[in-house]
Amino acid sequence: MGERKGVNKYYPPDFNPEKHGSLNRYHNSHPLRERARKLSQGILIIRFEMPYNIWCDGCKNHIGMGVRYNAEKKKVGNYYTTPIYRFRMKCHLCINYIEMQTDPANCDYVIVSGAQRKEERWDMADNEQVLTTEHEKKQKLETDAMFRLEHGEADRSTLKKALPTLSHIQEAQSAWKDDFALNSMLRKRFREKKKALQEEEERDQALQAKASLAIPLVPETEDDRRLAALLQFHTLDCAWGGRDGLGWGEMGGPALNGRPGQRVALDLFPLLSLSPSL
Repeated sequence: MGERKGVNKYYPPDFNPEKHGSLNRYHNSHPLRERARKLSQGILIIRFEMPYNIWCDGCKNHIGMGVRYNAEKKKVGNYYTTPIYRFRMKCHLCINYIEMQTDPANCDYVIVSGAQRKEERWDMADNEQVLTTEHEKKQKLETDAMFRLEHGEADRSTLKKALPTLSHIQEAQSAWKDDFALNSMLRKRFREKKKALQEEEERDQALQAKASLAIPLVPETEDDRRLAALLQFHTLDCAWGGRDGLGWGEMGGPALNGRPGQRVALDLFPLLSLSPSL
C-alpha cells in the first residue's frame, strides 16, 4: 500500500539522501501508513478473514466464515518455535470486540473472548483424514527404531484398507474423463425433455381451447386414467327411452317406457355418484 501511495515520488529541495535515506524517513512516516499507527505497542493492523462460523456475544448475530475485518495483530507467545498471534476486531453489527488467536498445536484458531464458535468440527481419525504428528511422537519416530517399525506397519495396513476406496475413486474420475461426450449426452437429454414438455403444453392448450377452459391443467396420472375408464356417458333420450316413453311411476319416481317404479341408470350421473365430496 505504501508503494502505491508513493508512485509519483516528489523529492523536496531540502531532501538529502545521506541524511534522510528515504522519503518515509524524511516525512517521518511508516511505509504501511495508518496500518502501523500502533506498531510501537507491537500491534499491526491487518485484514483478517473469519476462519469459521461464529455467534457474536454482543448482538447474538451469526457471522459467517470468510467475513473480513480490520484486526489488530499482536504476538502473545510461542509454541516451541512457532509464534502465537492474537487478533482483536470489532463486530460490524454492534460495539462488541472479538478476540481470537492461533493454535499451532492443533493447526486451528481458538476464540479468546467476544464470540462463540458454531460447532461443526469432527474427529479426523473417524473421518479417515491425515492426522498431524505431535511433537513427542515425532521425536519418538526419530529416536526409537522399534516404534518407527511398528508405525510403518500400521501405515501399510491402513494403505491396504484404503486401496479399494482409492481404486473406486480412480474409476469414478476416469468415467468423467471425456468431457465432450458427457456434455453431448446431457445436451441431448435436455433437448428430448424440452421437446416432450413442448408437445404436452401444445396438447393442453388444444384441450383448453376445445373445452373453453381458463384453468391450468395438471399432469395426467394413472388414477385419472382408471377413473375415466369406469365412466359412461349417455344422452337424455337414450337414458329415458325416448321422449314418448317418459312417465311417472306410482311411487312418484320417473318411469322408463311407461313402466312405473323403474329407476334411471346410475351411470347417467357418474360425477354425482363417484365424487367423494358429494
